[in-house]
Amino acid sequence: MAGEERTLAVLLRALQGLAPKDFQEFKTKLSDVHVEGGWNIPKDSLVKAAHPCALAHCMGKNYSEDTAMDIAIGLFEEMNQRDLAEKLLDEKVKEYKRKYREHVVREFLRYKEVNSCLGENLSISSRYTDLTIARKPRSKRGGEHEAVGASRGCADAGNGPGTVTVTAQTLFKPDRDGQTPQVVVLVGAPGMGKTMTVRKVMVEWVEGTLYTQFDYVFCIDCKDIAFTKEASVADLVSKCCPHRRTPSGKILDDQKQLLFIFDGFEALGFSLVQPEVELSSDPREVKPLETTLMSLLKKTVLPESSLLITTRPTALQSLGQCLEGEYYAEILGFSAAMREEYFHRYFENDNKADMAFRFARGNEILYSLCVIPVMSWTVCTILEQELYKKKNLVECSKATTWMSVLYLSRLMKCRGRDNPQDLQRFLHKLCSLAADGIWKHKVLFEEKEIKDRGLDQPDLLPLFLNEEISKKGVDHENVYSFTHLHLQEFFAAMFYVLEDDGEMVSDSGALAKDVNMLLESYSKSRKDLNLTVRFLFGLISQKSIEYADKIIGCRISPQAREDMLRWLQGRHRGISHPSQALKVSELDTFHFLFEMNEKSFARSVLGHFTDIDLQDIKLTLYDQMALSFCIRQWAGLGCVTLRGCSFLQQDPGKELAASRRQEDLRSPIHLLCQALRHPGSGLRALRLQWCGLSESCCAELAALLAEHPSLARLELGDGTLGDGGVRLLCEGLQQPACRLRTLQ
Repeated sequence: MAGEERTLAVLLRALQGLAPKDFQEFKTKLSDVHVEGGWNIPKDSLVKAAHPCALAHCMGKNYSEDTAMDIAIGLFEEMNQRDLAEKLLDEKVKEYKRKYREHVVREFLRYKEVNSCLGENLSISSRYTDLTIARKPRSKRGGEHEAVGASRGCADAGNGPGTVTVTAQTLFKPDRDGQTPQVVVLVGAPGMGKTMTVRKVMVEWVEGTLYTQFDYVFCIDCKDIAFTKEASVADLVSKCCPHRRTPSGKILDDQKQLLFIFDGFEALGFSLVQPEVELSSDPREVKPLETTLMSLLKKTVLPESSLLITTRPTALQSLGQCLEGEYYAEILGFSAAMREEYFHRYFENDNKADMAFRFARGNEILYSLCVIPVMSWTVCTILEQELYKKKNLVECSKATTWMSVLYLSRLMKCRGRDNPQDLQRFLHKLCSLAADGIWKHKVLFEEKEIKDRGLDQPDLLPLFLNEEISKKGVDHENVYSFTHLHLQEFFAAMFYVLEDDGEMVSDSGALAKDVNMLLESYSKSRKDLNLTVRFLFGLISQKSIEYADKIIGCRISPQAREDMLRWLQGRHRGISHPSQALKVSELDTFHFLFEMNEKSFARSVLGHFTDIDLQDIKLTLYDQMALSFCIRQWAGLGCVTLRGCSFLQQDPGKELAASRRQEDLRSPIHLLCQALRHPGSGLRALRLQWCGLSESCCAELAALLAEHPSLARLELGDGTLGDGGVRLLCEGLQQPACRLRTLQ
């Protein structure tokens, strides 16, 4: 209503600016106006409107505000009252700008996440976390840009000479040479946060905190226009706002004040190679969509406007051929500080955020994967569910594999509906590529390899692989890499456990799917395969098998599960002397069982052993959780030796918020002692020599001595306990239930 009143007030002022003779001419011309789909003002109403105020009211009553303004502007131009027409047009542009900004707020300020409740929308400002974005030097010639690879998962470092780290706020700031970018290509793998960054740009522009040099920022979702056959630039502008009459001519006149954002450029999928003569210079000229877009990119139309293009790496080569003087920036993901900030923004509750972040940080591999924003989202979503159920994460064993499986299912959800069989066949080929690379210490793959394996499918390939443009130019083949090295290891593990589709023909030169060979190589010399083997165990859990079959549509081999059970059962037999008890002396055994998180499987393995013997290891929080999980399933465990081991309560070099919770203040050996007190424990000896135990550790040990029904031997051999620690141990020894016979 306020907008209508403003329009009528402006119209009234314009009518009042007419001389009496001109006012009568305006009324005469108005009586001949025919509105398509509307009606004319009745003649008697026009006769009664003897002064500007009455006529303005009459027009407002019979026409919409847009129609009234358009008619008045047209009549003023006919009457050669150009100043009045210009004033009304300026007012119309102001009104459009106001409505457009309101539309941007409605469209971009809030969004709905995949896991959010019905009707629950999140604020972009409350969730968005800054990303590490690396801007490359200005391109000298199209196609010679080399995409900086996020596949190494390194968002904390620079990317070579000339590369600078920027933010969404500084993409259009002048570079070191004082050159202001006019075209910026923002590159990122799926899930890296390109669209969220665009949302943030739109919100901050409308709030007046970002890109204030632009009067208009038009965001065009390329998926929405992909099937448009013909359009002008003015048509594309009109699509950005549902306002019926867009004053595109007036808006497009001031080119320097315009920023066009094309989000998801790879969705267009057509060739941008157009003959120069076909390109347009008129923003109102309707042409085939690819011609109109090429005209914008080549700057034959609106040459002084600015462009921000977001794309996956796969579209870079075609883009590079039609842009000039563009800047490239790649989203590398979350730095360490950004990851922690994201967790706090996600949970909103500091206690829960700290707990979840400690859990993720304690698992080095999982923490590394959190450089990918969508993986951070996956981890937070799962941990939020765990905290809702258990109130803490002390016993949570949601492992890296499960997080990766959920990440994979999210990538595949939008792609597998039309033809899931094609997607599954593609996944088998992808896993074969990953495994071949892992064996050969290879993270970059040539275009020929991609084509030979049948992976050159533009709708699927960008979900999993980054395309890196060759430095040598467009005539040379590009190379590809997985979006993160750990994801390559995950897909390599899948290669060994996925059952082949009957239709899949095996290549004579292909890698053999021999789980036993992989495990044997790992045992003997290839310790670099550790994470691949860990993923193997996560994938053969009953939960993963059922989920992969139901949600992803892939069958996991039960034979692989049997082979891996036998391997673990026999693994430590060669290490132990025949006359000695069978000991587990490799920490990774506990990692594998914890990754799998299946109690019955753990019991089947550990039932073949009686002792733990680990030496000189810094036990991270993740190590301690894995060890504790296994001890709880191990009824036959008789002796635990941890000689020269230290117990880290959090990752080195990382201090969390000063407000520490009660569980953070527990003794370093709290998880170990808690596990050793599990019902049915037959532990007889505990050796913790030279572990740097503190007085708080003695309190835990005293409680263990006071309760444990079979613990007869405790060896500490450490001079750091202090008098207070010794007193605490003595209190435990005095308890009636204490069975200790030897204390050293």
